[in-house]
Amino acid sequence: RGKISEKESPIIKGAKAVYRPVLTGALRFRWLVVVAASALVVGSLWMGSKLGSEFIPQLNEGDILVQAIRIPGTGVEQAVEMQKTLEAKLMQYEQVQTVFGRTGTGEVATDPMPPNITDTFVILKPREQWPDPSMTKAELVKTFEEDLFTLPGNNYEFTQPIQMRFNELISGVRADLGIRLFGDDLDTLFASASDILTVISTIEGADDARLEQVEGIPIFTVTPKPDQLARFGLDIADLQLWLNAATGGETAGMIFEGDRRFKIVVRYADDIRNELTQLETIPIVTPSGEHVPISELATLAFKEVPSQISRENGKRSIVVTANVRDRDIGTFVEEAQVRINDEVDLPAGYWLDYGGTFEQLESASQRLTIVVPVTLFVILT
Repeated sequence: RGKISEKESPIIKGAKAVYRPVLTGALRFRWLVVVAASALVVGSLWMGSKLGSEFIPQLNEGDILVQAIRIPGTGVEQAVEMQKTLEAKLMQYEQVQTVFGRTGTGEVATDPMPPNITDTFVILKPREQWPDPSMTKAELVKTFEEDLFTLPGNNYEFTQPIQMRFNELISGVRADLGIRLFGDDLDTLFASASDILTVISTIEGADDARLEQVEGIPIFTVTPKPDQLARFGLDIADLQLWLNAATGGETAGMIFEGDRRFKIVVRYADDIRNELTQLETIPIVTPSGEHVPISELATLAFKEVPSQISRENGKRSIVVTANVRDRDIGTFVEEAQVRINDEVDLPAGYWLDYGGTFEQLESASQRLTIVVPVTLFVILT
C-alpha cells in the first residue's frame, strides 16, 4: 500500500495564518475582549430598542381601495349618483385600468354597510403603461386624495383591498389604528373623541384620520297636542292616518298588466312633502266637517339624531381611526399615547382601548417576551 501524506490546503493555511495571531491576542487581552463584547451586546440591545415595530410589513397589492363615506341618511339613489361621479373622476387618470364599487350590504351579508358607504376598487394598469413609471403608489394615492376631496359630500379612506379586509377581520376596523373610547354619555364621547382626532391628525405619519359617524341623520318628528286633538274630536290615530296620507300617500286602486299588478298611489307633490311649512298647512277634516291645519294639532319638526350607537362589553363607544404612512406603527402609537394623555382630559369613567394592527403587534410582542428568553435558555443549557 502506498503511503498517504496529509497536508493542508492553501485556504486552510491562509485561515490559520490570520486566525492564530488573533486568537493569541484575544487570549492575552481576554478582559479587554470580554468588555468590548459586552459593550457591543449592550449597544446592540440599546439600538434595537430604538427601532420601529410593525405587526406585518405592508405589501404592495398593485391596486387601491377607496372607501367613500357620505352623510348618514344618504339614500341609495343619491349614493349611486355620487358614486358615478367619483368613478368618472378616477377613470380620468391614465394609470387606472378600471373602477368598480359596492354600495351598502351585499346579498351575502358578511360585510354589512349602510347605503352611505361605498367600497371603490381601483384596478391599476401595469407600471410600464403609466405616463411616469417612476411615480410611486404613495404619490398616486396622494394625487387621488387631493383631487377627490374637491367632490362635495364625500369623505375618503385610502387603503388596499386585502389590507382593508385583513384589518377588519382581526380588529373590527378598516384602518391601521383604531382608538376606541368607552363611556356612558354620547355627547361626552363625541366631544372627547373629537379632541383625540385633533391630536392624532397632527402626529407625523397620520393619514386618513377619521371619527366614526355617530350623528347627522335627520328624522321627521311629530309631537301631538292632546288638548287640541280632544277639542276637535280627534285622537292620535286620526292624526297618524292623515300624516301617513300626507307624507306617504294613499292607495287609490290597482293597474293590471297581464299577471303583474301595480298600485295607484295618490300623494302630495315632493315640494309639499319635503317642506315643513307646507306640511303644517295641510288641512285635516274633523268629525264636525271643519278643516283644521296640522300645525294646530301637532308640532312638526326635523331634527338630527345619532345615526348609530355602538356598544362593546355593555358600554357605549366611539372609534377614531387613522392609517399610518411613511412611519412604523409602533412608534406612532407610542407618541399618540403620550400626547393624548397630555392633551386630552378624559372625564371620570371614560377610558381608551388601542386596536387595529397595533393590537396584534402588542399581543405578539408580549408572547415573544416569554418565548424568546425560554428558547435561549433551552439552547444554552
